[in-house]
Amino acid sequence: MTPPLQAHSFRSSAFASSYLPGSTMVGPLRVATYNIHKGVRGMGPTKRLEIHNLGLGIESLDADLVFLQEVRLFHARESRQFQRTHGGWPEQGQAEFLAPEGYGAAYHTNCVTRHGEHGNALLSRWPMGSIGHHDVSDHRFEQRGLLHVPVKWHGMEVHAVVAHFGLIHSSRLRQVQRLAAFIEQTVPAGAPLLVAGDFNDWGERLDGPMQAMGLQRATPPQATNTPTFPSRVPVFALDRVYMRGFRCVRTTVPRGSAWARMSDHLPLLVELEPA
Repeated sequence: MTPPLQAHSFRSSAFASSYLPGSTMVGPLRVATYNIHKGVRGMGPTKRLEIHNLGLGIESLDADLVFLQEVRLFHARESRQFQRTHGGWPEQGQAEFLAPEGYGAAYHTNCVTRHGEHGNALLSRWPMGSIGHHDVSDHRFEQRGLLHVPVKWHGMEVHAVVAHFGLIHSSRLRQVQRLAAFIEQTVPAGAPLLVAGDFNDWGERLDGPMQAMGLQRATPPQATNTPTFPSRVPVFALDRVYMRGFRCVRTTVPRGSAWARMSDHLPLLVELEPA
């Protein structure tokens, strides 16, 4: 039996000079959120490794910040299973592997299992501060957490929180309450804030509680919600960006057979401007 692993966090940084604060390349803040399904798809003999395709997909989004959920740090069984697959199982954790050239990666474990662990990650084109983590697990069958990383964007400190909420509505409501307490304790009042991830809100019932804590869902004026799940025939808008101190100017969900095969979710890309 593989020994139980301890929860981990890491940060790596390598920033392209053309994107450092002070650059003349000023435009909207491009933010993506994506549940990558641990980099694999399928079951049994049809199970396939998609982490290399995901790397190409994430790079094509050209986002300043990429909020990722279901990110593997390590998995002993799957690393053995896919060691002879084209490209092979990455030696790095998936967050670091998926970071495009010039991006930094921050990761913290949410869930420790028999064979490995997975959690949330943030990929950033901009300099990142210290990693924070807050456990919002509501019961022992679902290990959930918040990843908090402050990011410097054109001299502005933006607080980024990666979230992955539970499968039960009552759990999600309690997780909103814990998110509110975490923000109050950790994020300066009125500071620009983004909370993005997979909220598993099938019934579209979380916007009200999020608004009560000062967070608006990122949707352009007069736009409808953008479905991201399931990836082959998207119906539900489970993947979202909530914001404070910004306004949303555009949302995009990439579609097509390539995106549909890489994960059971599609990525959501939003463009934001300071409010």
